[in-house]
Amino acid sequence: MVIDSLQFLNDYASLNPLFPRAFEFLRTTDLQSLEPGKIILEPGRLIVNIAQTAPKSSDEARLETHRDFIDIQVPLSGCETMGYTAADRLPAAPYDADNDISFFPGAADAYFTLRPGQFALFFPSDGHAPGISPEGVKKIIVKVHI
Repeated sequence: MVIDSLQFLNDYASLNPLFPRAFEFLRTTDLQSLEPGKIILEPGRLIVNIAQTAPKSSDEARLETHRDFIDIQVPLSGCETMGYTAADRLPAAPYDADNDISFFPGAADAYFTLRPGQFALFFPSDGHAPGISPEGVKKIIVKVHI
C-alpha cells in the first residue's frame, strides 16, 4: 500500500507499465467535473470508476482484495477513511473472478484518512476497507491490471 499526495504520482510510475497512462489521466483531467460512471482507457487493463459513495461507518465497511488489479483511490469531495489489513493476515474467502474481488469479515488492523489531493495505491497484497465517511464521498478509483 502507498499513501501519498497527488503531486508525487510520478514517483510511482515505474511500479507498473500502465501507471504512466493512469497518472496522466489523473493529472490532465478535470476530475471534479466527471459524473459517476466508468471510463475505459484500455479495455480490460485500465479502467476509471467515478463513484459517489453513501455514508458508511467503519462497522459497515468490508475488507476486500483484488487478484488481477491494483486500485488507485482518490477522494474528491471530502475526506475518506479506509481500513487496511495485509492480505496474508486475512482468512480464506470466496473469490468473484468476474468482479476481481474477495470480501472478508471483521475489522481492519489499521485505519487512515485520505483528503482531497491525496491518493492510495492498493496492490493485491493489500486488504482494504474503503468508503468510510459520515457524508459519503465522490471519488475516483482507477483499476490497473497487474
